[in-house]
Amino acid sequence: MITLAALEGVIGASGTAARIGAMLPIGVRCRQLSARTLLAGMCLTQADGRPAHLTRVRQALTSLPEDDQRRPGVITDWKNGPHRLTCRQAEYTAGLVAGALAGDEPSGQPSPALQTVCGSLLEASVPEELKDASRSLAVDWTDMESFSRPPPGKGGPCADPEASWGHRKNNLLRSEDELFFGYYLSACVMMREENGPAIPELARRMTLSSCRHDPVRALVPVLTAMPEDGIPPGGILADSGYATPAPAPGPSRSARPAPPSSRTSTRTTAAPGAPTTAPSSATETCTAPRRRARCWNPGRWPAAPPAKTPPRTTPAPLSWPATSSAASPPTMPTATTASPAPPPRARSGARSAPRR
Repeated sequence: MITLAALEGVIGASGTAARIGAMLPIGVRCRQLSARTLLAGMCLTQADGRPAHLTRVRQALTSLPEDDQRRPGVITDWKNGPHRLTCRQAEYTAGLVAGALAGDEPSGQPSPALQTVCGSLLEASVPEELKDASRSLAVDWTDMESFSRPPPGKGGPCADPEASWGHRKNNLLRSEDELFFGYYLSACVMMREENGPAIPELARRMTLSSCRHDPVRALVPVLTAMPEDGIPPGGILADSGYATPAPAPGPSRSARPAPPSSRTSTRTTAAPGAPTTAPSSATETCTAPRRRARCWNPGRWPAAPPAKTPPRTTPAPLSWPATSSAASPPTMPTATTASPAPPPRARSGARSAPRR
């Protein structure tokens, strides 16, 4: 179980509480719930496996021992005696923090300020002795449903206007997908170097984007900004969806959750050029689309032999000439066969005598 002291150490090392506090408006009196305490309550809620609800944040803070409640300001002394944090105070401070970190317009992607805060918190959670243990990263993304219901079918607003419909795998057969309303969560975690010692797989960066955006393109700015923070990434382990050098704008075909077992190491290459006539080797990758099977298991039932068409022996229909003329009679072509046609069978009711 993660203690409150450990979470406060991570928040203090990241410097996010002071950065957020400088963005909030200054009131007449001191605010009881500070940004530092709000972040600690959010971390406690996630550490206990509770739903990410604002009421659960207050429950996590008020369920601490009394000494731990007085130190961060959950319980303060007012004129009439001790005062415990209320839901209205938590809602008011959370609204101020969300407004300070939000973008100018809802775009379905985190603002630069919010992305910086999330990156600082994750980087501060990595112990100092493990920061330089490995530069290799493993990247992947998954689906995350929104707390809000989808908008009505006839159109209209909903509680989460930045969420959108997306596709995900849910143990379905073949290429069937399941629709969900929410976001795509992309993360990159530390992994050991090739032929190196094992290390803890700690999260280094994360980002959240609406399903209207391609998660691969949403994670690229996060990875390219890591060298500016003194974290040059090394090898990156990803699946085939990250191998596109310049994907088209909008959700791509690869923007579909892949099962964890399909992760392979890929390397980004240049755009394909003109086709060559050189013979291909056995190690090259086929870029042609795979032909879709017509049945679920074609090897189970043998294919039926093609039906043999008997030779045509009947005369073909009359063919009239292209120009109508009364002097030229119609022609009657006959079909040519390899053997003469058998004689017509006599229609007789008497049975043939048996041979002796």
